[in-house]
Amino acid sequence: MPSLLLTAHDCVGHVHLIIGSNSIANARCAKSLEVGANPIIIAPQEAEVHYALKDKIDAGYVTRSTAAFHDEDLTRWGRDEVDNIVDAVFVALGGKESLATRTHISHLCRRLRIPVNVLDSPNLCTFSLPSTHSDGPLQIGITTSGKGCKLATRIRREIASLLPPDFGSAVERLGTIRRRIWEEDHRSYQTLEDHTAVPENEDDDIAAQKPTFNQLVSESDHAAAKTRRIRWLSQICEYWPLRRLAFITDADIDTILQSYSTISSSTIATPSPPPLDISALEIRARPQARIILAGSGPGSPSLLTLATHRAILTATVILADKLVPSAILDLIPRRTPLHIARKFPGNAEAAQNELLTMGLEALQNGHTVLRLKQGDPYIYGRGSEEFAWFEERGYRPIVLPGITSALSAPLFAQVPATSRGISDQVLICTGTGRKGKAPEPPVYNDSITVVFLMALHRIGELVESLVADSATSLPEKDEQIAVKGGGWPEDTPCAVVERASCSDQRVIRSTLQFVVQAVEAEGSRPPGLLVLGKACEVLKGRGGARWVVEEGFNGFDGLEDVVGSYGGGGNMREMITERTGEMGHV
Repeated sequence: MPSLLLTAHDCVGHVHLIIGSNSIANARCAKSLEVGANPIIIAPQEAEVHYALKDKIDAGYVTRSTAAFHDEDLTRWGRDEVDNIVDAVFVALGGKESLATRTHISHLCRRLRIPVNVLDSPNLCTFSLPSTHSDGPLQIGITTSGKGCKLATRIRREIASLLPPDFGSAVERLGTIRRRIWEEDHRSYQTLEDHTAVPENEDDDIAAQKPTFNQLVSESDHAAAKTRRIRWLSQICEYWPLRRLAFITDADIDTILQSYSTISSSTIATPSPPPLDISALEIRARPQARIILAGSGPGSPSLLTLATHRAILTATVILADKLVPSAILDLIPRRTPLHIARKFPGNAEAAQNELLTMGLEALQNGHTVLRLKQGDPYIYGRGSEEFAWFEERGYRPIVLPGITSALSAPLFAQVPATSRGISDQVLICTGTGRKGKAPEPPVYNDSITVVFLMALHRIGELVESLVADSATSLPEKDEQIAVKGGGWPEDTPCAVVERASCSDQRVIRSTLQFVVQAVEAEGSRPPGLLVLGKACEVLKGRGGARWVVEEGFNGFDGLEDVVGSYGGGGNMREMITERTGEMGHV
């Protein structure tokens, strides 16, 4: 099968006849409007019209004919200057019942030499629409000639992703340079009454350069020298990296044009310096000041995303939360300034403001600032607040996700967040509201797993509110605000998971009845969280003990070749502590 001829048509003012009223007809209308054509829909009164297409018709963007298709429509709706013949036809009818109609319309169009595209019928089409990437004057069309299904769209996305951002603007600027060079040189030729040197014509379809493309221009070769500006432009379009071309500015255009004065014999013999300082373009291409909000995951460096790890290595200033583990901080290059939030009870807001101010000052000095958080920046990490704060000051942050401890910590404690027949919902809550206030506890549900973050420092009050009857209101300490109880049974299984995925991970398995006592006896090892629900005993129970303590982490055992040497570390040793009283024995 011969290859298709890909062309680019100027369709401004053309009439496109679209037969059908479904989603495909709407897409064809949208494409016609995009290129400046006038779409006309043939859709009988009783036909169901796609909602988006109806909006276009109601807004007056699209003309609709409510009569059935007639052969005369092809020679009635067109422009006067082409004897009312339409410029293109799109048949958006589907199904076997419309095959005869589609075939008939295709034959009519072929006889009248009207380009026709028929839905799902390549043999009835005289043209097809490629998958197109558009960026100003730059358009990239991909077609698989009807063979690749959705493959053309994927190929188009892959190619477009390789281009520098907003590359269409660079193409526009290069086109401006080319046009102005041609106009100025053309005037020069007329002034000199010399037609021996003609500007090089360029076309997008030219596959290779002319043999004279890299030919040396001697001082005596006046004819070739007169086209040196357009030759220089061709050279940079051929050889310069696209990233460098993307940073040419309007000021550069003037520099290029002024660097070569009007053609004269005196200037032809004088060597000229490059019209653009390439090093200046390289400087522009370097990353500018930017702020990155990134999550460091639950604790182990092995659970960092590649993007966050890259940000750690390339940032020029790092502002870290207090709870980011030392194993993560150890990855920071020694040359990179590191500031850790000085947050402690009563100073949280002041420390937060200090960190934001430091970040802004660093940005104003041209730095790449990494705001490193534990877990995920948008899961109780105040990430959205910081995003808005920096954006209001002219710096739009890049946000990199992290593996949230709310889901990974239960996993490392062998607690499945969901389990068929046991838990079909997951709820992530904070144990501490704004300004330290207690949030209202969730109401009891025997098929839900609840994860409380930032709760262990006030676990006593939290458990009290959880087990209290839902009709009971508990007064908040030092406040007149009442908090309703959750109505959770005291024998509800729960687990405290601390320093998840780190070598010193600790899990305390208990119930709501004894978990406060367990935490008081075993002490605190932040950061930690509380998991609540029947899922806590799906894979591992307590064996009748009031609570069980498990020390260490071996979640990466056997994966050293995957996670490297900084995984969990050490063999897990399990200490089962059965309490018969306040002291008990190990």
